Amino acid sequence: MIIGVPKEIKNKENRVGMVIAGVKTLTRNGHEVLIQSSAGMGAGISDEDYVNAGAKIIDSAEEVYSTSEMIVKVKEPLPEEYQLLREDQILYTYLHLAADERLTKALMERKIIGIAYETIQSEEGAHLPLLAPMSAVAGRMATQIGATLLQSDHGGKGVLLGGVTGTERANVVVLGGGVVGVNAAKMAVGLGANVTILDVNVPRMDYLSDIFKNDVSTLYSNPEHVEKSVETADLVIGAVLVPGAKAPKLVTREMIARMPKGGVVIDVAVDQGGSVETCRPTSHEHPTYTVDGVIHYAVPNMPGAVPRTSTYALTNVTLKYAVKIANLGWEEACRRDQALMRGVNIARGNLVYKQVADDLNIPYTPLKL
Repeated sequence: MIIGVPKEIKNKENRVGMVIAGVKTLTRNGHEVLIQSSAGMGAGISDEDYVNAGAKIIDSAEEVYSTSEMIVKVKEPLPEEYQLLREDQILYTYLHLAADERLTKALMERKIIGIAYETIQSEEGAHLPLLAPMSAVAGRMATQIGATLLQSDHGGKGVLLGGVTGTERANVVVLGGGVVGVNAAKMAVGLGANVTILDVNVPRMDYLSDIFKNDVSTLYSNPEHVEKSVETADLVIGAVLVPGAKAPKLVTREMIARMPKGGVVIDVAVDQGGSVETCRPTSHEHPTYTVDGVIHYAVPNMPGAVPRTSTYALTNVTLKYAVKIANLGWEEACRRDQALMRGVNIARGNLVYKQVADDLNIPYTPLKL
């Protein structure tokens, strides 16, 4: 199979879809790997590195797309890339379709095979192996960024997360106790903040109480607890995930209006529509805006700001499935691997992932192999 890796064009997105180990593994399996020139520079991988590993460097994205049978990316295609996709071409990347009707319809019209990293799911229906590493990065970044935005020189209320002797510590509220939430809480606890995690999964909260001991408080996530927690928070981190679906709106504009002025909201779930009513997608170039005196940060591709860490963490988990698809073809690979089959969102003009279909009110067609 011919596998193409184009350069990412999303704002400040410096990750790349494949590292040297991926090129070596695929070429040793008899496949050809095409890398767009300078695609890996942001992650510290040169064209020469790729060539030495066995890849071929291609000057233009157009040639990568027109020649390749499978496209391996990091982020979903942008409108200027839609026309580069062709019928039956495999697109293997993060798609996040539930929050983007335009992209969904474009991929259906192009009749590609869209395999989404974020919906590849283990057979027990719980673990999301290709989402987990980027969730960990985003969770840790959320606390790091939030601590910076709380500084008065960034417009915040001028508090240190952990305070110092004789002063109050900041209140950090984490909505969701999954991978994002746990990593955000780890960072916040490490910096000495008062941390509260809200979730609806009681066994999960038991687990969090065990691992964090008395360093965090856990609350069942209902409207009353969310409201009370947000209104006294210095930093709110939205970390809610429903696999493949839009994030539920948990924080209303009224709650934001009652937060302390100079407080900060970071919605990691913005790429799935966001869990905070006042959040809208921003970019690394213009990451923040203010609503009712509260700073909002809602960059959909947060891990793109730490491309070396993120690229290697991501490709550690994506390569396994890329090799399966290349060796067997996408249909046979899906027959043999139920987790991979759950990653197929678009197939030959049909929307074959039910949760996305329900969220976008587009007809759902069960996947037929």
